[in-house]
Amino acid sequence: MKLEDLVEQFAENVAAQTDAIWRGDAKIGNRHARNYGAAFDKLRAHGDAGRDALAVLLKHPRMDVRVMAAAHLLRHRTAEAKAVLEEAARGEGMIPFGAQQALKRWEEGTWALDPA
Repeated sequence: MKLEDLVEQFAENVAAQTDAIWRGDAKIGNRHARNYGAAFDKLRAHGDAGRDALAVLLKHPRMDVRVMAAAHLLRHRTAEAKAVLEEAARGEGMIPFGAQQALKRWEEGTWALDPA
């Protein structure tokens, strides 16, 4: 599968998970979370090329997609990912809260979405 297709799967499933959460459908939301996690695992299997491919989502029009991509790219693209998360964290609501938590875990040293 092409890297671009995996990036698209990641973005689509993040957006679908958010939409399912807003509808109160945890079962469907969890399915989408597993799907974007699987897409990231496949990207990560390509090493830095896979991570670099995911970085295009740091400019995605949807904040939830930008934040999730940034959370997964903190180790690989630290400055860019932190900038996305810090911008989102200034807001209020579920997505900004997620950005705040990702930054907190990073600063604590407990972040582990893409271990070295």
